[in-house]
Amino acid sequence: MKLGDIAERLSCELCGDANIEIYAMAPIEEAEPGTLTFLANPRYRPYLRTTRASAVIVGLTEGDLPLPCLRAADPYLAFAQALELFYIPPPLPSGIHPTAVIAPSASIGRDAAIGPFCVIGEEVIIGDDARLDAHVVIYAQAQVGSAFHAYAHVVVRERVIIGNRVVLHSGCIIGGDGFGYVMGADGSARKIVQAGTVVIEDDVEIGANTTVDRAAVGATVIRRGAKLDNLVMVAHGCSIGEGSALAAQVGLSGSTRVGRLVRIGGQAGSAGHLSIGDGAQVGAQSGVPHDVPAGGVVAGYPAVDIHLWRRMSAASARLPEMLRRVRQIENALALRRPRGTSSRKSP
Repeated sequence: MKLGDIAERLSCELCGDANIEIYAMAPIEEAEPGTLTFLANPRYRPYLRTTRASAVIVGLTEGDLPLPCLRAADPYLAFAQALELFYIPPPLPSGIHPTAVIAPSASIGRDAAIGPFCVIGEEVIIGDDARLDAHVVIYAQAQVGSAFHAYAHVVVRERVIIGNRVVLHSGCIIGGDGFGYVMGADGSARKIVQAGTVVIEDDVEIGANTTVDRAAVGATVIRRGAKLDNLVMVAHGCSIGEGSALAAQVGLSGSTRVGRLVRIGGQAGSAGHLSIGDGAQVGAQSGVPHDVPAGGVVAGYPAVDIHLWRRMSAASARLPEMLRRVRQIENALALRRPRGTSSRKSP
């Protein structure tokens, strides 16, 4: 594909020869002639002098460059769109594999692709254009919308409700029992029946081996457009707001309320029964023990305002030196005291 054609399709400003042939995308440090790369993170700017790419996608304010470029208001978005131009998806399966087990009362929409050894339970409803890869299990009375894609070994438990264009990556378990027990006086644990469900709205994507537990009563809810990374744990009764994104290994305790457009970094966790407001951000590996206001940015354990956390982190690195200086001051003061006196105050 010619560079000029790519610029036109991405609505980018072209600087350089429009007739350069591009056959693939590549990382800036690994690019070869004939590839298109991008610069969105300033850390990679030094590679502009050494990259072998034929052209690069950059921001509108980037200075003069030693190679042809496409200038975009959002170079990372332009990179994502360019990838779509070159990506060739694998062949899509079609039809229902003879090893699939489908209950007679299940309803399967038009043009569904059901892979080997899938199991679809009684009274399940699956919309049009669904794709279930090998070993997917859909329990009884679950409802799934159109253009659903479940990769291999996904499990959707009974009565779960899933919207349109939802993607579940391999190993997801949606609607497993919440961790609910009543502890008796003798130390025994009595299981609380998890009678609720999970509701996943349209355009949600959930990463590999992520678990979303069903509520004891009511529903655990993942709102429209939310994105969950691999190995995320969403406990019973939680809700995740529209457009929010949770990175890998995030853990939400029961009944956590996550607002709209929230960003939670990897390995962060929350205590239960708290709220993280709309537009809030939680730094990676943070522990959230209390509510986070809308628009708040917190980090650390316990999570505090990120500006305070940065000062605390910087101060902690100086603690050994500060301790050494305090001891020097104490020793100097001890040498100046007359013999027989004590530094302790009288009671």
